[in-house]
Amino acid sequence: MNELGLPEFVGRALLGGVGVALLAGPLGCFVVWRRMAYFGETLAHSAFLGVGLGLLLHLDPLLGVLAVGVVVALILARRQPAEGLAEDTLLGLLAHTSLALGLVVLAFMEDVRVDLFAYLFGDILALRPADLGWIALLDVAGLFVLALLWRGLLAMTVHEELAAIEGRRVRGLQLAFMLLLAVFVALAMKLVGILLTVAMLIIPAAAARRLARTPLQMAFGATVIGALAVLLGLLASMHSDLPTGPAIVVAAALLFLMARALPQRG
Repeated sequence: MNELGLPEFVGRALLGGVGVALLAGPLGCFVVWRRMAYFGETLAHSAFLGVGLGLLLHLDPLLGVLAVGVVVALILARRQPAEGLAEDTLLGLLAHTSLALGLVVLAFMEDVRVDLFAYLFGDILALRPADLGWIALLDVAGLFVLALLWRGLLAMTVHEELAAIEGRRVRGLQLAFMLLLAVFVALAMKLVGILLTVAMLIIPAAAARRLARTPLQMAFGATVIGALAVLLGLLASMHSDLPTGPAIVVAAALLFLMARALPQRG
């Protein structure tokens, strides 16, 4: 990054943010298509319970976040519509209960001090070279799994019952996607914070939807818009001494508004 005149830590932040956008783009498309934005929010809220349980059991908080995320995904995947509890109601119940439980667990540990602000907003400028390695690994593994699931998820998104008639294992695909999303949110949250992780899932995909004609175009567009938001947010943060994570989210929101102002292509 020295060729661009950027400080080394800003270069790492740019690479890390673009790395997160690389997987968040296509994942976010399915989140938008399948109207699962609230699921991402629920995973983010439940992360506080994971952090609390991890510290209570003297484990890495990341393991707690992963475990709670997987449990939330399993609960939702096994939900039966006939049970009479709408999905958004169940998500709201899980989100707020897990958030409250997490804060209660943390309150009981008087000798432990947790910087909740750091978990919420992260510090992308503090990324280390090793963190970039984790992001690269997450991208490779996540994109590989998503490529395997792509056709099935698309078929299920277009028409779930027809996909089942064609022999697609709809519930298995749904569970696999939820688990992939839970793992992505948990690992990315550790690196760049909850706010930036969830925003990178939803906002670039929503912006790209208006500009794309095919699913692949939308996935590619969401990745490009996410990467552009990272670059603009970092530049704004450096120029005006703004908090970096929120600046990236605001940049993504501005790109969304610009996309909305353009004629729809799809």
